[in-house]
Amino acid sequence: MKGLAGQIAYWGSVGATKTFTHPVNLDWLTGVSRVARFLDYGCGYGRVMGELSGYGFSGISGVDLSPALIDRGRQLRPELRFAVLESPPALPDASGSFDVVLLFAVLTCIPDDNAQQALIAELVRVLAPGGLLYVSDMVLQDDERNRSRYAAHAQEFGTPYGVFATDDGAVCRHHDITELHALLADFDLMDERRIDVATMNGHRSQAVQLLARKR
Repeated sequence: MKGLAGQIAYWGSVGATKTFTHPVNLDWLTGVSRVARFLDYGCGYGRVMGELSGYGFSGISGVDLSPALIDRGRQLRPELRFAVLESPPALPDASGSFDVVLLFAVLTCIPDDNAQQALIAELVRVLAPGGLLYVSDMVLQDDERNRSRYAAHAQEFGTPYGVFATDDGAVCRHHDITELHALLADFDLMDERRIDVATMNGHRSQAVQLLARKR
């Protein structure tokens, strides 16, 4: 389950049934035009897209590597623009195509450092100068259950600390906040907040949201 093929298999089966819960902080989007060009990268079934559409944002599109999640989104919200990522992380869009990119609970699904860096580089490319990147993702947890999972996976696979396998077959990553800051080194960090979320498997966990501006 470590490679891209494994991710697609998971998100095309049991993963396509999950409920996603990371909240949108609308205060961070107060100054964004209602016709701004939004990209929800890893949009799943379009939950965040639908919420933003309900608040009057009209230029929203979403992409995901899972055809099953995209089909679910199209059935739930046929008025929204969905597309399947054919060769992630590559996007077909021209450089500077978007004013805001959303990255909600996506990095947790990408255990590998190099793959994360490649994704962020692609998002830098498609963001317009001064564009916003809004990240919501999982941080390292302090409870014994998670510490045991992190240690077991690192011992078996030599992955970065914080990677683990769920009981239903996903390979995920929780992050030290310094790792996320380093990943966004090409951005100016505008704001940061810690939040409590329900994971896709129903556990309460700590997450962080970061709002960053492309230089």
